[in-house]
Amino acid sequence: MTLLELFLIATGLSMDAFAVAICKGLSMEKMNPRHALIIGLYFGGFQALMPLGGYILGARFQDAITAYDHWIAFVLLAVIGGNMIKDALSSAEDSCDASVAFKDMVVLAVATSIDALAVGVTFAFLQVSVLPAVSFIGVITFLLSIAGVYAGHIFGCRYKSKAELAGGLILIAIGLKILIEHLFF
Repeated sequence: MTLLELFLIATGLSMDAFAVAICKGLSMEKMNPRHALIIGLYFGGFQALMPLGGYILGARFQDAITAYDHWIAFVLLAVIGGNMIKDALSSAEDSCDASVAFKDMVVLAVATSIDALAVGVTFAFLQVSVLPAVSFIGVITFLLSIAGVYAGHIFGCRYKSKAELAGGLILIAIGLKILIEHLFF
């Protein structure tokens, strides 16, 4: 997997966290850099831990399904991307809350990083060097989450659905690329 592909996966995965961070920033009366840092750490940390867990699970079953790994990677990324696109196009409104309390942030961090677990399984099938990959994903999510808090505080939720739509499209495109490479090259 190239650095560009990893960057695109990291960016795609971080769009849920980015969207929630925008919402957090929107709900802050006064911009609090400490809260932006906390939000970035929660989202970036969980976005790094979840694919690591998925990788460990995937590595246990890798030998049994090597012949189908490209299909599994494609389906997982397409489902994750499709769900992100569906969420982006839905008219349901998310509630915004400025709280950075432990229980609130853990729930949000897990919810926004569940898809990263599936990507970790894909990493095991593709034999990706997992520690650099998950570190990269964590750092990208950390930085985009902090940027999201600031953007939300300044611009509001105007770009939330566009970020989720872009993330979904990126993940589907990467899934297609993996499938095409394994089937035709």
